[in-house]
Amino acid sequence: MNRIIEVCANSAQSCVEAEAGGAARVELCAGIPEGGTTPSYGEIVMARQSTERIAIHVLIRPRAGDFLYTETEVGAMLHDIQVAHQLGVQGVVIGCLTPDGDINEPLLDRLMAAARPLSVTFHRAFDVCRDPHAALELLIRHGVDRVLTSGQEATAVQGIPLLRELVSQADGRIVVMPGCGVRADNIARIESETGAREFHTSARRVVESGMIYRNERVPMGSCAVTSEFETVQTDRHEVARYVSRTCIK
Repeated sequence: MNRIIEVCANSAQSCVEAEAGGAARVELCAGIPEGGTTPSYGEIVMARQSTERIAIHVLIRPRAGDFLYTETEVGAMLHDIQVAHQLGVQGVVIGCLTPDGDINEPLLDRLMAAARPLSVTFHRAFDVCRDPHAALELLIRHGVDRVLTSGQEATAVQGIPLLRELVSQADGRIVVMPGCGVRADNIARIESETGAREFHTSARRVVESGMIYRNERVPMGSCAVTSEFETVQTDRHEVARYVSRTCIK
């Protein structure tokens, strides 16, 4: 089976790069330093208009932080899913937990009902749930298509033991997709040691600003950044390295 690469795309331009590099799918999101939040209407529109073949899955996450949501936040998520339908994307990425660290089953029902027939991925809220094996069975029962996980560790490499267990437990009933710290120099190891076939990566590079005049005394946000005149963007050449099965030395 061919390796399937999903790129965490932070912009419509990153979607263009991911497609050019041979990725099968993108998770389109904003707020990468915050772990990802829902992208804007305009970003989704331009991602759709600027690509031809790649599947676009939109992250549905109203804020940074934990995955325990108020009813107001749930309302925003449901409206964002409706927008995803209207704009013709192929999937959404969702997640929700209870105060006790279990998957919030009633809320999952509501989100799934709103999302179908789009493809549904359960995001890394899974990595901070109390019982990953029970959570996996719950996601299978509810018809979730895949789960994005680092194996409940800081990186997918560290999470290989649990990832291996989850892939075996899933037994083809749901896709277990390793993500977080998946790189061209370790993807073959994760693949061989877990049996996973879909992988989530950013494949980004730093892009230098075209600005000539620069006032570097004035930051635009409170987040620590290297420079206001640098951004990050998916790189098609890096994506191609992940897609290739010869990217390991």
